[in-house]
Amino acid sequence: MTMTSAPVKTDPVVALARQYAEKLLLLSQGSVDKHFDPFTDIDWDNPDFEVAADDPRWILPKSGDMFGRHPWYLALPDRRKIEIGLWRQANIAKVGLQFETLLIGGMVQHTFKLPNGSPEFRYCTHEVIEECNHTLMFQEMVNRIGKDVPGMGPILKRLTYVVPPLAALFPNLFFMAVLSGEEPIDHIQKAILRAGEEVHPIMRGVMAIHIAEEARHISFAHEFLEHHVPESNPLNKFVLSLAFPIVMWIGGRAIIVPPRAFFREFGIPAAVRREVFFGLPDSKETFAGYFGDVRALAQRIGLMNPVAKRVWKVLGIDGPVTRYRSEPERTGRVRAA
Repeated sequence: MTMTSAPVKTDPVVALARQYAEKLLLLSQGSVDKHFDPFTDIDWDNPDFEVAADDPRWILPKSGDMFGRHPWYLALPDRRKIEIGLWRQANIAKVGLQFETLLIGGMVQHTFKLPNGSPEFRYCTHEVIEECNHTLMFQEMVNRIGKDVPGMGPILKRLTYVVPPLAALFPNLFFMAVLSGEEPIDHIQKAILRAGEEVHPIMRGVMAIHIAEEARHISFAHEFLEHHVPESNPLNKFVLSLAFPIVMWIGGRAIIVPPRAFFREFGIPAAVRREVFFGLPDSKETFAGYFGDVRALAQRIGLMNPVAKRVWKVLGIDGPVTRYRSEPERTGRVRAA
């Protein structure tokens, strides 16, 4: 008589933990196999990288900048468009630097408390190294442009005292905050490169590196929330469902809306500011479009309940979900003047 052994049952929790660890190992190996150094992978001293006040490649790209599509800006002479473009691109880089600094601080807080053997430790440390390189890259871009830009406004700068501790106290909320900045920046940069508009090689080099490495960073934040949010109790999940759209709105606005210094510097009417970033249907649709991947994530992890859907709608960032991450927009919006 032949004896057959019964199949070994795998604990679902153990299986999920193993799958999560395997995904993080894949991301970590990606950081080993393909990483960049801004001072060897960008040819800063190439003559074509020189920043000139009459270089039309600094005119704001319509594909990735709401302000660059507004009739007020389009009606300006090229010299003025370039002047504004230089300031705005330098300030976007400075905001990116400041956001990355907040992320680094939070990541360090998160890794400090991780137990031995945690697969998150290795990946998070790889990401911190890459983000440090991004801050060097962004600051070099600001220095080369030569504009003394502030980056975030004074109120948003105070986030530096709030965001890093979130990583230790409320890690799910912290990684939502990470996505609130990373998703809009990634979306904007991909839109510019996909459109094929002529931009300055400093911008092109910085965007190419940032997009390549941010793909891993965004993937990790999605994986982290997919793994950890379902572990939360019902009350915490409900609170997170309401916090998710609010965090996206705050972080997204911090990334795309220039500080008031920008509007004072160039005498930009208040009505133009309101239209570009808050009033025009194109602007509203563009801003909501930054979060298609995040809305899909919210659905997958059970954070898109009826009350949360209402919050997304009230904030003006509701809309369809993407079929896959980084799916190009197919709304047919006209980007030309």
